[in-house]
Amino acid sequence: MKTVYAFLANGLEEVEALMVIDLLRRTHKLDVVMVSITDDLLVEGSHGIKIYADQTIDQIDFDKGDAIFLPGGIPGTPNLEACDKLTEQIVKYDKEGKLVAAICAAPSILSNLGLLKDKSATSYPSFEDKMDCKKYGGKVVRDGNIITGCGLGVALEEGLEIIKYLVDDAMAKQIADAICFGTN
Repeated sequence: MKTVYAFLANGLEEVEALMVIDLLRRTHKLDVVMVSITDDLLVEGSHGIKIYADQTIDQIDFDKGDAIFLPGGIPGTPNLEACDKLTEQIVKYDKEGKLVAAICAAPSILSNLGLLKDKSATSYPSFEDKMDCKKYGGKVVRDGNIITGCGLGVALEEGLEIIKYLVDDAMAKQIADAICFGTN
């Protein structure tokens, strides 16, 4: 079973995080670990919703992970970016060809780390000027081992894209059908 580390920081966009985490867990083929970047398991989102992480960043073994997921939100994104342990591992995951996925403001972290220079990517529109990438735009963009999404409205699609990448297209379709996504 592949392991996805979903990182939570105070000020995160709650629904972006929970939508993706929920979809990935529905596969029963991915071990999704919600990770607080602080010593406290309780994380408060940008809209006052409190989420309990499964573990703290000091409790996980990055070497056992297969993917990193970064939800957006303000000040969640700057809080994630200020975590040196996390940013070092993002760079390492990218070098190893492991999946790095980010949504909303969080793709700017990947850009600031220099991971998007030769990639197509997207982000929340007001972060476009912070995105140093080969080609910018779109709702959900997958380029190699990096998946980026433009915001809360595409969190479901981003979750399905991550499932396609880590499991397969059939599982993504099965999950989409089970939640009535794309049906009339």
